[in-house]
Amino acid sequence: MILYFSGTGNSAHIAQKIGENISDETQDLFNKIRDHDFSQLHSDTPWVIVSPTYAWRIPRVLQEWLTKTTLTGNRDIYFVMTCGKNIGNAGVHIKKLCTSKGLHYKGCAAVVMPENYIALFSAPAEGEAREIIRRAEEKINKVSLLIKNKEKLLQPAVTFKDRIESGVINDIFYPAFVHAKKFYATDACISCGKCEKVCPMKNITLEKGKPVWSDHCTHCMACICRCPTEAIEYGKHTKGLSRYVFSEK
Repeated sequence: MILYFSGTGNSAHIAQKIGENISDETQDLFNKIRDHDFSQLHSDTPWVIVSPTYAWRIPRVLQEWLTKTTLTGNRDIYFVMTCGKNIGNAGVHIKKLCTSKGLHYKGCAAVVMPENYIALFSAPAEGEAREIIRRAEEKINKVSLLIKNKEKLLQPAVTFKDRIESGVINDIFYPAFVHAKKFYATDACISCGKCEKVCPMKNITLEKGKPVWSDHCTHCMACICRCPTEAIEYGKHTKGLSRYVFSEK
């Protein structure tokens, strides 16, 4: 079974492609994470977790869900992480999680996809995004074949920089940067409520038709990138920046 968490569509796309390639079921974890649903899941086929990369690790909200949820049946588990550049030393932290749950870690593959983290970076222009997605297809197919053949995913060499990024920097990054204090809606807001609906944390409520953010943000960028009128900003950094949502067009 393929389980995925996705803010703007990259991980959803890869999960669906792998599902098609290996003829396996895919399940979106959005509602389970949003509703704090940690009920047991069963799969006769290897588990495949598809996830974005947050500060060179899997998102902490996904790690919490995996920690609290019992996965029965097949004990093999693969991870596929979307990223703008690399996943650092994410694999060593994932392996520890898998070992604690009695799961057989079969490796973690990184698939470079268009950047969506516009709180700090810039999303690519439409043409560049399409080219990045096109290049990713070969990697997705290779990873799918390895999973289908029940082979391990090859791990690239880990550098000292990778260890620092996935370790100390990740530890500092979350408390320092992962919060919703800088999100706000401009006068372009049409009170459609989409931001509230796409938030996996139930962190957004509408007050007098305008979004208000609480303190449970995971920085998935769903609200700011999926807003139909681009009415949401994150401080001064996102003004004038392109938003990114996966599209095959």
